[in-house]
Amino acid sequence: MAKTDIKSRDKHSVDEYIASQPEAVQDVLKRVRSAIRKAVPTAEEVISYKIPTYKLPGGPVIYFAGWKQHYSLYPANARLIAAFKDELAPYEFNNKGTIRFPLSEPVPVKLIERIAKFRAKEVAAGKKAKAAAPKKARAIAQALDRRTKYSGFALPPA
Repeated sequence: MAKTDIKSRDKHSVDEYIASQPEAVQDVLKRVRSAIRKAVPTAEEVISYKIPTYKLPGGPVIYFAGWKQHYSLYPANARLIAAFKDELAPYEFNNKGTIRFPLSEPVPVKLIERIAKFRAKEVAAGKKAKAAAPKKARAIAQALDRRTKYSGFALPPA
């Protein structure tokens, strides 16, 4: 029997990923996908970590995956959980960044849209903060340089 190359089983598109799921799960994942695409229409749709991923220039916005009894959204950080505390109460979530929705219940399309928009704002804010960080670090270094230069205090050599 010939060995199967693991990479040949990898999914290369979200369409392939969804098609590889059991039929009952496919419809649910299509609704999740549609909600995310509606909420973040400019996001690039890719497969990352072997699951559907939506990326903006600042980084990944949201991932989803289908399982036997549920589907999940990632990442769910503390800010997101706090912002959607009441709406997420009926669902399972953990401190590892996972929100689990049971396959047996209707897809909360509006909630998923709001979560995707929230994450898109976080990614955009993170990109702005990263861009500002070098300027801020440079300003701090210059201020320290001026203070040490005129105070007669010199930092020890590194």
